Amino acid sequence: MKIVMLGAGYVGLVSGACFSEFGVDVTCVDPDEGKISRLNDSVIPIFEPGLDDLVRKNVAAGRLHFEASLSKCGAKVDAVFIAVGTPTRRGDGHADLKYVYQAAKDIAGFLTPDHFTVIVTKSTVPIGTGREVAEIVREANPKADFAMVSNPEFLREGSAIEDFMRPDRVVFGTDSEKAAEVMRALYRPLYLLETPIIQTSLESSELTKYAANAFLAAKITFINEIADLCEKVGANVQDVARGIGLDGRIGKKFLHAGPGYGGSCFPKDTLALVKTAQQAGSPVRIVEMVVDINNKRKQSMASRVIEAAGGSINGKKVAVLGVAFKPNTDDMRDSVALDVIPALQKAGAIVQAFDPVAMKEAAKLLPNVNWMNDTYDAFEGAAAAVILTEWNEFRTIDFDRAKSLMAAPVLVDLRNIYKPEDAVAAGFSYTSIGRGAKDRLSVSKRKSA
Repeated sequence: MKIVMLGAGYVGLVSGACFSEFGVDVTCVDPDEGKISRLNDSVIPIFEPGLDDLVRKNVAAGRLHFEASLSKCGAKVDAVFIAVGTPTRRGDGHADLKYVYQAAKDIAGFLTPDHFTVIVTKSTVPIGTGREVAEIVREANPKADFAMVSNPEFLREGSAIEDFMRPDRVVFGTDSEKAAEVMRALYRPLYLLETPIIQTSLESSELTKYAANAFLAAKITFINEIADLCEKVGANVQDVARGIGLDGRIGKKFLHAGPGYGGSCFPKDTLALVKTAQQAGSPVRIVEMVVDINNKRKQSMASRVIEAAGGSINGKKVAVLGVAFKPNTDDMRDSVALDVIPALQKAGAIVQAFDPVAMKEAAKLLPNVNWMNDTYDAFEGAAAAVILTEWNEFRTIDFDRAKSLMAAPVLVDLRNIYKPEDAVAAGFSYTSIGRGAKDRLSVSKRKSA
């Protein structure tokens, strides 16, 4: 089989490389000629564990190609996947579909009446977009022989290859049985592994992606609010999360309290779902509240650092460990660091930060930060240190060494990667998320008695 992936960004590049691993002939097309040139030189533009090797392997095997124009992909393509960005549109919060619409116009000029081609929206798009794409193509090329499919991606940054190769499920929506046959053939290696493959309508498939991300974002926001309550009443959010997560109806994933969700998907997709639902006259009020709570939470995190440092950080050095929105990626989109670092700087802090892979991207977004060579360089002279991203190397900090480098032994752990008793025993003033002082509630009751 032969397919084209329009867009060589995160989704397009990972999906294209994985399909080529299945034995499919894949061409990734991107108008950024510099990116295509680098890809042809085996320079991968994103950080994703294992992607470099997978791309090189399949390029060498002749199954994976990169071009700057759809016109160079040859004829008789079985499917063209739209895997372009759908960022939040400025001003109104809706998904910006200009890249999707341009892709539709490009595809229309590529299709022929003598060969059936499936057009697949892989990008996360609002409900109804697939039918809009079909209208654009038909209007521009009435003789084109094609059918539309929605095939949302469920890739987690940092483990995207595993998610593609061994997914929980594959979802695709179409009105065409002929198109469905093409999709089943493409995903046949997963079918043989007994992966659930769900066929729906276009609209159901499009909504499934938004509903999944909104539910997970709500789960994160719920446990964060429970964490705040734990701090007030002396409970431990990790114990609570384990207690509820072992209930099969709830599940333990996405119950890790922290500074709020970020990344390329949850922020824009929850907002897009809110706007779509409002426009349809059926508001999703739970998701509206999730968006509001999460935004305010990220904005409030700097105050925890300031409080832990004694109420003022003016003129003081603050060590920031991790700036990517999550480990194993260099993605800075909607990272909590984009809220915390400017707020610390506004309060007068001299921020010195370290991240294993994201500093190059972060430097474009965060001015006046001292980017350090390693973890311990960041500790040098700091009046406080804050953990924003739970990279594995931050889990094994030598407390004695770190303390000896700092101006004051203050550690604010916004990812709960340490046990409070260990940090305190090492001589740190330690602050975490949702782990209240032991017996705080019983003490307060004895005082009131």
